[in-house]
Amino acid sequence: MKLKQAIYLVEGAADEDGRTPSIWDTFASTEASGGKLEVACDQYHKYKEDVQLMVDTGLDAYKFSISWSRLIPNGRGSVNPEGLQYYNNLIDELISHGIQPHVTLHHDDLPQALEDEYGGWVNSRLCMGDFTAYADLCFREFGDRVLHWATINEANVFAYGGYDVGITPPQRCSSPFGSLNCTRGNSTSEPYIVAHHILLAHSSTVSLYRLKYQSKQHGFIGLVLYTFGAIPVTDSKEDKIAFQRVKDFYFGWFLHPLVFGDYPETMKRNGGLRLPVFTNSESKLVKGSFDFIGVLYYSCATIIDNPESLRLQQRDFGADMAATINYFVDPVSSTSIFPIAPWGLRSFLEYIKEAYGNPPIYIYENGQRMLQNSSLDDIPRVNYLNGFIGGLLEALRNGSNTRGYFVWSFLDVLELFDGNEVSFGLYYVNLDDPDLKRYPKLSAISYSNFLKGKTFSSDAVSEVTKPSSLSYSLL
Repeated sequence: MKLKQAIYLVEGAADEDGRTPSIWDTFASTEASGGKLEVACDQYHKYKEDVQLMVDTGLDAYKFSISWSRLIPNGRGSVNPEGLQYYNNLIDELISHGIQPHVTLHHDDLPQALEDEYGGWVNSRLCMGDFTAYADLCFREFGDRVLHWATINEANVFAYGGYDVGITPPQRCSSPFGSLNCTRGNSTSEPYIVAHHILLAHSSTVSLYRLKYQSKQHGFIGLVLYTFGAIPVTDSKEDKIAFQRVKDFYFGWFLHPLVFGDYPETMKRNGGLRLPVFTNSESKLVKGSFDFIGVLYYSCATIIDNPESLRLQQRDFGADMAATINYFVDPVSSTSIFPIAPWGLRSFLEYIKEAYGNPPIYIYENGQRMLQNSSLDDIPRVNYLNGFIGGLLEALRNGSNTRGYFVWSFLDVLELFDGNEVSFGLYYVNLDDPDLKRYPKLSAISYSNFLKGKTFSSDAVSEVTKPSSLSYSLL
């Protein structure tokens, strides 16, 4: 079992040792994120302590992101020796303690220098070349110890959130679809263009890895998608068709080209000329360009047909999908925690097995959202993780090709949408402590006992070391 963190959420040291800003830095500086990017959890300085905590917990793998702008400050060209040394140190520390590093190359953090120079992912050839060169450096420097590579994290949300509705970096969008903070972009076309460029950059990187490194390093490479379980809200034909359309738009957007070499027919029909077309050579390059698919999974939703959206004069990705998605949250909880519904994960894994040939899957994020500082006795998180691990076991028994499971998150990190107001961590980070001391929550002890084959008991609550500044009340 494993854990996962992203660089800007955990690493800190945003402007130290030669690192330059990324599009995440720019986004965070304009948003009331409720947290400090320059500090986060300060794993940059505390990585040895955190790796020891992983060992104590019983982990055998840890997924983290490399900051492109820490490694290559200008996005291309000269390598930053301090950045190179840091990632070598972190990887070596993990390996020396028997923990497998799973590395993400891009997690919403394109170097701002490239965004400023040519528009980043909107520009196909330049960004594809720069990303492939950056990946080449990582394979060359770290591939002798890193066996699992993810090119782009949450690629579907990055394209939709960053270039349609403008709620994630680089916050490009246009009226009437985007957020009020957007001052540039085109919501009707850019999500499709960026996704297309991501697929080309990903496949180019996979081709490079397979040609130059894979036979020597014996590693694996894939792409990561945001996913959710879903059901049609009624048994009507219209809602059932809308249910499939949502799967085509959210998951098939990337999985269909990766498995079959082209976009789903529903996307081509509804997106029309705004959806780019693969050339024959591009289709061959993209098809099969993965060893595994990474999955982020939290909750489930109901799907309602919305044909009226197709009659709009201006349409974006959401309107083209022609369906309304209503995500499940716990209606009695003020913290908007996710309900325990393992059937959603099982149904998604079953769909991937049946529709896309049962590819190898790594569940790279799964976890429970709670208010920060609410309690170390995080029983809702314990119950959530126990439920979903049980659901995963059922999926495996039914033939799912899932190879690994990672909890989001190891520490209470600087969250993308909520800053430090909410947390997903097994370990509480005391932000009022200059040393940012880590404290195990009940979920950390429960998960550790599970990994070590021990029976979990409520007596574990007494093992939690509680900082005096924290409320202990149960939610």
